[in-house]
Amino acid sequence: MKEAMFWDGSRCNLCPRRCIIPEEGVGVCKVRKNENGTLYSLNYGKLTAVHVDPIEKKPLFHFYPGSEILSIGSSGCNFMCKNCQNWEISQRFVDTEFTPPEKIVEMAKPYGMIAFTYNEPTVFYEYAYDVAKLAKKRGLKTVWVSNGYINDEPLKKIAKYLDAANIDFKGFNNRVWMELVGGVKLDTFLDRLKAWAKTKIHLELTYLIIPNWNDKDIEPAVKWIKDNVGDVPLHFSRYFPMYKLMEKPTPIQTLKHAYEIGKKYLSYVYVGNAPELDLENTYCPKCGELVIKRYGYIVESSLKDGKCPKCGEKIATA
Repeated sequence: MKEAMFWDGSRCNLCPRRCIIPEEGVGVCKVRKNENGTLYSLNYGKLTAVHVDPIEKKPLFHFYPGSEILSIGSSGCNFMCKNCQNWEISQRFVDTEFTPPEKIVEMAKPYGMIAFTYNEPTVFYEYAYDVAKLAKKRGLKTVWVSNGYINDEPLKKIAKYLDAANIDFKGFNNRVWMELVGGVKLDTFLDRLKAWAKTKIHLELTYLIIPNWNDKDIEPAVKWIKDNVGDVPLHFSRYFPMYKLMEKPTPIQTLKHAYEIGKKYLSYVYVGNAPELDLENTYCPKCGELVIKRYGYIVESSLKDGKCPKCGEKIATA
């Protein structure tokens, strides 16, 4: 265990839940424990996954497209999503052998990048912070794949060591947040997303479209994103039954409609988990030229110095 950051007495101040954790108890995340009046991170260095992934898997389409990235995850989460695909590690503490930050940074050197992913990185904040800080010293890029639910102080502290983030946008109604995510208010999440938008971190958003939950709020959601976050890449994703949620998969027509709505407001819109639609390519927002072709995780780019080869428009890529 390692003493946690951002706590006061029995209250954890890492995320907006601000759990009051009783003696020998843990927070909603399952991985922050009160022991003898001190808050500890149970999952410091306790990794459940270490893999090399395509950067597109995060998904990030505008941050070093075609690259590979060392990806690490631990256990626990401050959300309780009924459709979580990684529920076996997110909804409990998983005790594993300790991996020092130095080892992860050394492993990442051939790829030049590290992603904090698989489970919510906010709940293994102390470890992610130490890894990210060391990674920046070694000239590596860092990526945060997250629900975005983190308080201002910890976000500001780690933001200077992060280069890119993909944030999940669960929906634009309170029912999604209270019932599907678990006891979270929409306005609180929107406030957190605004905080992310104020950082210098490259942002992309993912919107998993779940029938009967968030498929009726797509246009107001996208408009809010454009007005409050900016013209960021948006990844719609097809839902399939998972964990405790057994709704039918997202209809293809719903995905097509979402794509059309997204393109009304944003320059870069994609649809994932639906290869039959072929909507994961990048097109020049000015002339419509195909500039990055994607076949699954195979990427072919025709960019010339980051610009469209046809009209010279600057394409938003790191």
